[in-house]
Amino acid sequence: MADFDAIYEEEEETDENVVDDNIVSLVADPVVVRGTGNMTVFGLSNRFDTEFPNGLVSRVAPEEYKATVSRVNNVLKKTIPVNVKWLFCGCVCCCCTLGCSLWPVICLSKRTQHSIDKLLEWENSHLYHKLGLHWRLAKQRCDSSSMMEYVLLIEFIPKIPIYRPD
Repeated sequence: MADFDAIYEEEEETDENVVDDNIVSLVADPVVVRGTGNMTVFGLSNRFDTEFPNGLVSRVAPEEYKATVSRVNNVLKKTIPVNVKWLFCGCVCCCCTLGCSLWPVICLSKRTQHSIDKLLEWENSHLYHKLGLHWRLAKQRCDSSSMMEYVLLIEFIPKIPIYRPD
């Protein structure tokens, strides 16, 4: 009898909530290409695998995939050895410089990442966006530990239907 006079607010469902709950993602999970090199500097491996992944079958030609990964590997082949030399010098001098000797390595690593990003941006605009793919360098957790690594992430761009009123 005490609840007889109580006022309860009724939650109204808006159209936004109904639409959001009913949307089903039809985009496949991105393809992850991990580094396979024997050397890693600040999470960036010195080589990526050129083996064609199964997730890209009928999306892109294996030759195009291999050419793109080879271009990325060429950038890494030019820059990683220099980064390793500076890392070694920075570690040797770290105590004397209070850690400031590691700044060149950090800057070189960022420069390498930027070079790969620019390369992938060019590849995307000239080929992969037309095929419904988007390549990017992304940071992910390693499977075996809590450390972070850079991977090539190949995402699928959803095709949006165009509404044309009659």
